Amino acid sequence: MPTCAGWSSTSSSPPCCFSRATTRRPSRARSCPSRVTSSVELVGRRALVTGAGRRVGQAIAVGLARAGCDVAVHYRGSAAGAGETGERIRAAGRRAELVQADLRDAAAARALADQAARALGGLDILVNSAGVMREQRVEDVTPEGWDKTLDLNLRAYFFVAQGAIPHLRRTKGRIVNLADEAAFEVWPGYVPHCVSKAGVVMLTKGLARVLAPDITVNAVAPGAVLPPDAWDDKARQRLARTTPLQRLGSPDDVVQAVRYLLEGGDYVTGTTLVVDGGRLIR
Repeated sequence: MPTCAGWSSTSSSPPCCFSRATTRRPSRARSCPSRVTSSVELVGRRALVTGAGRRVGQAIAVGLARAGCDVAVHYRGSAAGAGETGERIRAAGRRAELVQADLRDAAAARALADQAARALGGLDILVNSAGVMREQRVEDVTPEGWDKTLDLNLRAYFFVAQGAIPHLRRTKGRIVNLADEAAFEVWPGYVPHCVSKAGVVMLTKGLARVLAPDITVNAVAPGAVLPPDAWDDKARQRLARTTPLQRLGSPDDVVQAVRYLLEGGDYVTGTTLVVDGGRLIR
């Protein structure tokens, strides 16, 4: 039975609507929908993952390959990391195509989905995960620094998605954007970053509204899954103690959230799934 997003599903559940009087004759004008439990098969799907040359983007690209996707691996300057991502995807038995673009250039961002679709023979999934995070006091933020953060963390997400719309409409596809905790709380040393991630949350809602019912659009907001490499064990432990679950997350936690929105999220659009061990409720 097709779902609202066009992905295949099955159901053995009873109808979800009930008349107030059991003796009333059923209406011939409209049928009653059934509750549907859906599971999307990712094997053979074609995904574009931006920022896939390092860190969480790399983990998402490899995780989707292990689930059966062929992946277009986007990178800007991390050619070596993108190459490693491609090798790991191929080791999982899937196809990897490397696509390079500077997403701060709106034209390049719009064209990226065309590159990926040509390389893979179509496109079913877009994961926007490219980004930059720079610590800086408010007093020291320059117009150039502000633009760099907002251009890559927010504007690029819009224009990559804009370029992907024709491809994803054809395949009834899905978009997942990467936000983070900074969308919901203030990090004093990262104000431009916080603004950009809050923008991703609203962008996700806006795209979900205008692209429904053909394309679902959701976001994942990770918490502390990859602290800076410069942090020592004591710093990591201090961060873990601020989390109700008393541990740091891992890139795999983010991958599982992305997979849920791709595989099981037939009736989910416009939402942001927070994956932070409960830090926002502490």
